[in-house]
Amino acid sequence: MSRLLDVAESLSIGFDRWDEQHVSGPSLYFIVVADVDYGPYADPLGENTWPTDVCRSVHDGGTSLVGAASEVAFSCDGAIVVTVDGTIQEQMVRVKSPSVGTSERSDAIEYADWMGTKHLSAAEISTREGVLAAVTVSEENGRVTVFQQGQYDDRQRDELGGRWRAGRGE
Repeated sequence: MSRLLDVAESLSIGFDRWDEQHVSGPSLYFIVVADVDYGPYADPLGENTWPTDVCRSVHDGGTSLVGAASEVAFSCDGAIVVTVDGTIQEQMVRVKSPSVGTSERSDAIEYADWMGTKHLSAAEISTREGVLAAVTVSEENGRVTVFQQGQYDDRQRDELGGRWRAGRGE
C-alpha cells in the first residue's frame, strides 16, 4: 500500500498544470485484492493494459513503477489490479456496480460531494470481501484518496508529501 500511495502522490506532485483550464492531470485507480479471482466484481476493460514489460510488481526497483503509472495515468481508463503480494495484473478492469445485497458493508460506505464516478466506484469496491483497499488520484485536482472498507482518507494536493515536501519544513 505504501508503494502505491507513494506513486500516487509522486504523480500528483509532479504534475504542474493543475491550475490550467481544460487540462486534465494524471488519473489513477488501483485496487488491491487478496486473490486474482476478481471476476465477480470486475470486467476486462478492452485494450487498456498495464505495461507489465516495464513493471510487473510494485516492488520493482528504480523508476519503473512511477514511469509505468505515469504512462497509464495519461493514456488509459479503468482500475489497475494489484494482488496482495504486489503483482500488478496486466489487464485493467471496469469495476462492476454492486447489485442490491452484494456489498458486504453497504451501510459503512462514506460518500462526499466531490466524488466522481471513479471515487464512488473505489468506495464501493473497498467494501467487497477480498478487496483490501483502493487508491485513486483525481485528474481534476490531484487529490489522492485511499479507500478501505467503505471509508476514505483523502489528501488535497497541497497536503501531499508530509514533512518531507519542499517548503513545508520541520
